[in-house]
Amino acid sequence: MSDERRSAPRKPAAMPIDVIDSISGEPIGRIGNLSRTGMMLICRRPLNDGALYQLRFQLPGPGGGAEIETGVHTMWTEDAATNGYQWSGLRIISISNSAAQVLDQWLEQDAA
Repeated sequence: MSDERRSAPRKPAAMPIDVIDSISGEPIGRIGNLSRTGMMLICRRPLNDGALYQLRFQLPGPGGGAEIETGVHTMWTEDAATNGYQWSGLRIISISNSAAQVLDQWLEQDAA
């Protein structure tokens, strides 16, 4: 998706950030990039377009970082450049105030 259509700039993940489906407890993929309003996941199994998911992930940081849990809506999926992987664009639709503050702080790191 073009940056012009996004409501917030995305920050690429400099190191792997694994994402877990909070309902099933299964790994779902890794974050490719992340913003306050959405993320792109790199997934081994395709997500369903238009589906809702409850996800959790650990942001890197001092002391092991912070766990974030969020509700997301799948906006698009497509085959990745690597066989067997999918890219999925997700819009964040639910996040607690405390998790949003942690996410905002992480996004601001190295932004200057």
